[in-house]
Amino acid sequence: MKLLLSAFAARIWGARIAAAVAPEDIAFVTAEEAIASDAPCDADIAFMTREVTGKSSKNNITPELRDFQAVLRRSPKLRWLQIHPAGAERPIYRELRERGVKVTTASGATAVTVAHSTLGALIALNRRFPLLADAQRRHAWEPRLGERSPRDLKGQCAVIVGLGPIGRHLAALLKMLDMRIVGVRRKPEPVAPCDQTITYEELRGVLPGADWLILCCPASPLTRGIANASLFAAMPDGAGFINVARGEVAVERDVIDALASGKLGGAYLDVFEREPLDPASPLWDMPNVIISPHTASHSQGQNEAIFEIFLDNLQRWRSGQKLLNDVDDLA
Repeated sequence: MKLLLSAFAARIWGARIAAAVAPEDIAFVTAEEAIASDAPCDADIAFMTREVTGKSSKNNITPELRDFQAVLRRSPKLRWLQIHPAGAERPIYRELRERGVKVTTASGATAVTVAHSTLGALIALNRRFPLLADAQRRHAWEPRLGERSPRDLKGQCAVIVGLGPIGRHLAALLKMLDMRIVGVRRKPEPVAPCDQTITYEELRGVLPGADWLILCCPASPLTRGIANASLFAAMPDGAGFINVARGEVAVERDVIDALASGKLGGAYLDVFEREPLDPASPLWDMPNVIISPHTASHSQGQNEAIFEIFLDNLQRWRSGQKLLNDVDDLA
């Protein structure tokens, strides 16, 4: 069995991969070696790690990712690709699946980290930290008193759109703050610890009572553009908005307008319609906005968590078991 991976991944994890399957049962080919050759690559499986895609955005593909994708396209024997993100929206993944290649994600590997980022942002927005930071930059003493005081989080309602690993972790954290949680998913079956679980079709009906709209859902025909002007209009004035899903799930112009008008009281945005975010975007200068450059999931332990999922799937692949996070199972 021949495994395609980056030279970095081979150096960091090669010995552990070989030890897990027996050295005589696996051989490695690096993308760097393969791209230097004009011949087809004979890899059976592939592991696309973060350093291959980490500096790319959906609108800006780096040479590392472009080369790795080129090798995948000229690997006729390829049957399985493990990727590091939780989502598989890049066109190359759909292209490979149409060829019969299994594509599996690392869903769950970063769920706790993203949930922690979201929790921190929600508390920061509720406690007016961005406004305090703005006042600090202006050397302005502006106590948050009277009507300017932050509201207590206890009793506030958070609507979490998407109840995968991220949404469920976040729901548990917010329940510890005595918040009310409404979860949104394809099917209305109850999901602990949500107080209420609804379908996407029912979303608009709960928004008049929502203090927070939090997007944790994958990008799909069902969710693209779901956070838009008409949805914001259904929310109370001054509600909070958080997007740790995908940029295309929210209509960015509508987000900007709702923030500028005060319809939204603040936002934490980790993803954008185009990345990197345009330096001319008004979002950069809005004092009630926290901008995160698609880094809500990043942590020092992230790569190891992703590797553990790959290692588990590798054992499953060798024994003919069902793979974890198979994109075809989620389509």
